[in-house]
Amino acid sequence: MSDMQNIQWFPGHMTKTKRKIQSSLKLVDAVAEIIDARIPVSSRNPDLAQLIQSKPRLVLLNKCDMANQTATKMWIDYFKKQGITAIAIDCKSGRGLNQFAPAVNKVLEQRLEKLKSKGMINPTLRIMIVGIPNVGKSSFINKIAKQNRAKVEDRPGVTRGNQWYTIAKNLEMLDTPGVLWPKFDDKIVGEHLAFTGAVKDQILDVELLAVRLLDFFKKLKPKDFIERFKLEDVDIENIESFDLLELIGKKRGMLVSGGVVNTERAAIMLLDEFRSAKLGRITVEMPYGE
Repeated sequence: MSDMQNIQWFPGHMTKTKRKIQSSLKLVDAVAEIIDARIPVSSRNPDLAQLIQSKPRLVLLNKCDMANQTATKMWIDYFKKQGITAIAIDCKSGRGLNQFAPAVNKVLEQRLEKLKSKGMINPTLRIMIVGIPNVGKSSFINKIAKQNRAKVEDRPGVTRGNQWYTIAKNLEMLDTPGVLWPKFDDKIVGEHLAFTGAVKDQILDVELLAVRLLDFFKKLKPKDFIERFKLEDVDIENIESFDLLELIGKKRGMLVSGGVVNTERAAIMLLDEFRSAKLGRITVEMPYGE
């Protein structure tokens, strides 16, 4: 998808966000980075490690209910090997959110011991929440704070200002607007973000995007995808992806005059069903070397 490389992201508010993150670091004890469990590589901001430097970090693999369970466990192990605590969560169902406070305590174990030695018992811990747009930060805060104060909308770049939330007696969170990097150096990263809806469909060719998603499905051959579109008798590996898109559109009755398949409608439907996990729990990216 060559046009994906031409997408540039550097709106003014994202530059300001980087400054806010840097200036707010001194106010927090640790940083919790929310990423999409289906695309753990592409949904991480490569600038973030440099931004937060030596601050203790926790990774939250959100949307785990849509990702492959085995793959998510592999990702948790992958981060663990890098010395990073990671937990699987799902903001819609609330799965895994009860692990957040214990994980924060684990990440800040040394700091808590140090404070305890100074006579500070049960000090308030402050965590900064970061992540790219549309990865579920506001939903996470709403769910864990049990109050609908953060604005949630399924559209990239809605949250704007930094906000504090008290989520427990000794735990506070600082929300930040989502930050995307200035450009996609790797077109695959752009594609994967587009698969999940982190990039607006309006600026992309949805048919081309759907074809690229089908390229992936042809290799993975997800059982739910095959059953949902009744493709059991189709030689998926050897059919062209655009022909497969046409076939899927035909099976769904997406025809226009003359019996021609409306491939744009089929593409939109395919992407929608992938994003809502109707095609099964699918992880697009596996840990390196797997």
